[in-house]
Amino acid sequence: MSLSVISLFPEGSSRPLAPIVALVGPESTGKTTLAQRLADDLDAALVTEFAREYLEQARSLGRDTYTEDDLQTIARTQWANECAARDTRFTIADTDLLVMAIWWRERFGRVPDWIDDILRRADAPKLYLLCRPDLPWEPDPLRESRDDLARLFTLYESALEDIGKPFVVIEGQGSQRFDNARRAVDRWLDALDSDG
Repeated sequence: MSLSVISLFPEGSSRPLAPIVALVGPESTGKTTLAQRLADDLDAALVTEFAREYLEQARSLGRDTYTEDDLQTIARTQWANECAARDTRFTIADTDLLVMAIWWRERFGRVPDWIDDILRRADAPKLYLLCRPDLPWEPDPLRESRDDLARLFTLYESALEDIGKPFVVIEGQGSQRFDNARRAVDRWLDALDSDG
């Protein structure tokens, strides 16, 4: 299946792109909670995880499995939602295409070229918050990898190093986890302001 992805802000555009903070990491590491809290605290746009919405609807229709076509739909929608949010001062994304790339490779053994191309493109300032799997596991019918969190965390670290994007590992329990994430975002935004 061939797919053309058109960025809402093509390379070479004179329109500045708003910074993005994306939360990534294995399942049950607090990404959604952190993303919501950061967006509220910083008055940022929030891009939610489309995969959850899509897969919950599929389950309600009696579908318990997914295909590459499903991942294609999820990834395209997640990317479109992220692009649409860039009109704000900055955006917090509860997942992004890096999560899709790792999920796709784990499940189907490959990553579509269009996802890899977008991940490597330097179009908007982006900070990744990589959530360490140091929280208690929370059961959820959509989660698949309870016994593989440490290996998946290492895959995320390697992928972030490979694409050359800045990232900070977020760890800790409760308010400490949020405080660590908030400090990382504040430092990054301050660095952007001093560079710009």
